Order: sequence, then C-alpha cells, then structure tokens
Amino acid sequence: MKQDIFHMSLLDIAKKIHRQEISSFEVTLSLIERIESLDPKLMSYVTVLKKQALDAAQQADREISQGKIRSPIHGVPLALKDIFDMKGVPTTNGMTIDPIIPKSNATVVNKLLDAGAIILGKLKLTEAAFSDPHPNITVPLNPWGKHLWVGSSSNGSAVALTAGLCFGSLGTDTGGSIRFPCAANNLTGIKPTWGGVSRAGVFEFAGSLDHVGPMARSVADAAILLQLIAGQDTNDVTTFEQVVPNYLKEMTKGIKGLRVGIDYNFIMEKADLDTQRVMQHVIETLKSLGAELIKIDMPDTTPAAINWAPLCAVEAAAVHEESYRLFKDQYSPSFSRFIEMGQKLLATEYLELIQFRHDFQRMITAVFDDVELVLMPVSAFSASLTDLSEKFSEDKDLFEGIVRYTTAFNLTGHPTITLPGGFTELGTPIGFQFVAQHFQESLLVRAGGSFQEATNWHTVQPPMSDL
Repeated sequence: MKQDIFHMSLLDIAKKIHRQEISSFEVTLSLIERIESLDPKLMSYVTVLKKQALDAAQQADREISQGKIRSPIHGVPLALKDIFDMKGVPTTNGMTIDPIIPKSNATVVNKLLDAGAIILGKLKLTEAAFSDPHPNITVPLNPWGKHLWVGSSSNGSAVALTAGLCFGSLGTDTGGSIRFPCAANNLTGIKPTWGGVSRAGVFEFAGSLDHVGPMARSVADAAILLQLIAGQDTNDVTTFEQVVPNYLKEMTKGIKGLRVGIDYNFIMEKADLDTQRVMQHVIETLKSLGAELIKIDMPDTTPAAINWAPLCAVEAAAVHEESYRLFKDQYSPSFSRFIEMGQKLLATEYLELIQFRHDFQRMITAVFDDVELVLMPVSAFSASLTDLSEKFSEDKDLFEGIVRYTTAFNLTGHPTITLPGGFTELGTPIGFQFVAQHFQESLLVRAGGSFQEATNWHTVQPPMSDL
C-alpha cells in the first residue's frame, strides 16, 4: 500500500475502488492498521468498528465486482463525530457519563450506509459539543503541531481527516464547530443552511443553532457528502422541502461573474497580521478568477456573538435538564456554568434575545440583496495555542474575537463553506469562509471549487514530526 493513499481525496480513492484497482477491503484494513499505529498519539477515535467496517468493505467489493455501484462514495471508509447515533454503537457525546446505546441510526448515517460508505468508527469531540473539552477526556492532537489548538468541537473529525485516518467525516456546528477545526487543520467544511440536513438521531447541543455538515480535504469531497446527506426528513420536522442540486455539476460553473461582498474594515480591523495577509491573498485570487468584488457594510456581529451564548445556554439547559440533575458531578465546571446560565435566564430576557435574533437575521439576509456571497475569515486569530481551549469560555475578549465571524450564521442559519487559505509565517494553517443566502450551497461550492483549482493550499499535508 503506497503511503500517499492515505491522503488521497475521497473521490479519487473511490474511483480506484470502483475500477477495482484496489479493493475496499484493502483500503479499509490499511486505514485500521494506520489508526492502530498513529492514533494512540493523535487520540482522535473514541471507537473503532474494526470487524463491522471490514465486513462492510467485503460486501462493497462483492457489489462493485457485480457492477452494482451504489454511489460515488461506495466502498470508501469514513468516520463520524461521536454525536451521531449508530445502532448498537455507544454514543458518548464527549462526556464521561454512561454512553447512550442507540436502537437506530441517525438519518444521515442511514444515508451514508445506503450509499455504500464504510463507517470506520466514532470520533472525539468536546464535552456535549460545547466549546471546552471535559478535563478528564484527552483532547486530540493537531497533526500540524501538538502545541496548536485543534478546534472546537468536531476536533476528532478534523484530526482523523488530516492524519489520513479516514477519507471524510461528518461534524456539527453550533457556533463554529465545523469551521474552527477545518481552519485549524487545513480542511474544507460546509455548514449547510439550517434545516437543509436532518438532525434526527444527532445528540442536540442547541437544536435551533445546530447544523450537520461534511468535513473533507477538498470542496469536491465535501460537496458529494453534502449531496448524499441533504434533504427533507420526516423524522426531523425542522427540515425543509428542497431539491438537492448536483453539487459536482454546479462546481463546473465557476466563480466568474459571481458578486462577492467584502466589508474590508470588518474582515481586517480585528484580525491578526497573518490573517490579514491571507485575506488579502484570497481577495486578489478572487479578482484574478473573475469574481465581481463589491464593497458592502456588514451588520455588527458583536451583539450576535454576545447574545449567542445565553440563547445557546437556554437550549443546552433544556437538553441536559434530567442528566444534569442526576449526574451534575460528572459535568465539567465550565459546562456546568454554561448550563446554569441557561437555567437562570428570565423569560423576559429570553424573549428579548429571540427578538434580537429575528431582527439580526433580517439584517444579514438583506446583505444578499446586492451580492451572492460574502467573504470573511473564520477567526480573528491565527495559529492559536492549545491553552486557548482552557480560556475560551472564560476570556470575554478572546471569545468574541474567536466567534466574531461564526456565531452570527448559526443564529441566522445561513450556509458557509470553510477553505484553506494559506499559512502563518510559522507554517500553520489559516482558513477563510464564504457565506451565502439560505439554500444557496451551490454558490459556495462553485466559489470554493474555483479557489481550490487556482491554489494548492488544500493539498499541503502536515509534517506530523513533533507528535
């Protein structure tokens, strides 16, 4: 098995499997051996489903040999954030209390299995998908450097992808939890429109803010995963009836002529120098690709960052009401404070927050009257250190700088795509994002695909030398 197979794109390895140049079983076994070799240091997996995955790979090989290729990802090994239910497989949700043993699969898991994907296992996350990890659970190491923040909360998904321990993953994003890990690990991730992907069988953090989306090594890989999991679901009444586009076909249309909104002060004024440099490079690349760059005035997202926390806390408190009462001593101090903030919020205060959310959503939606996409960083800070996770929920300035560009679009439900945009002077990744109008993910993959055709940031692999 060639070493570079582990960092191939999902679609490229799928083509090899479908042409029977290599078997799904060989690929799956090689990945399991790689997990057994590397993950004791990286610590990205909670559960490895060795027998289940190998049996599924053998079944995929039989079907493929008979010409029965179920989908573009048939036979490809993926892994899931340990917040998605799989029948009979423990779901820890990043907590230390006894795991849930689901009696059925999450809708998105069923969709992946129906497409013939091989599920290698379940991946680590922060406590209950909150910003901070539980102090008794070891945090996965960032393959770009063990001293670097790995992102929150879909951190295991990002590490496994970056280190070549799976070819794609699903994450969730309530305030940036797909975007932060992708930016920190040089990956591509899509946070779809809220209601575009089913959340049935996905443990809630804050249901009205939670988004389920793909994490991958390229736009094309993320696009095909989104195409397979998106759509209305009768088991999730919050999903909308929408035709799911052929995203790979949409990618071929390119970015030329698309109106991209840029508020230069908004994206630059609070960003560090490395992030400013990357954003300037992105702007120049978009201009060279024929995008129409339009100056806009973004609504101030600071109130959104401030108000996101109590709104989220109320919903988290409701989700954990019984569990917190019974097992309070097994909750971390930071998550306990968060839940109790939600418990103490007055009804009048909550209603004011709901009204703010409606008004803010209208303001963001109005931005798209003049443009089709909006460009911005993922975070104001690049190359954050691991101790960030210990301060994130307690340092007000740090918190607002980190979530300045993310939480707003959980409140409004607008879709985003996160892309690798370059590196710091020390060689660590920096991501950026496009935002689109509701259910305009096609525009995101068009813009992202064009950017990745013109650049090679997403192909750069971590040295993993100091792990």
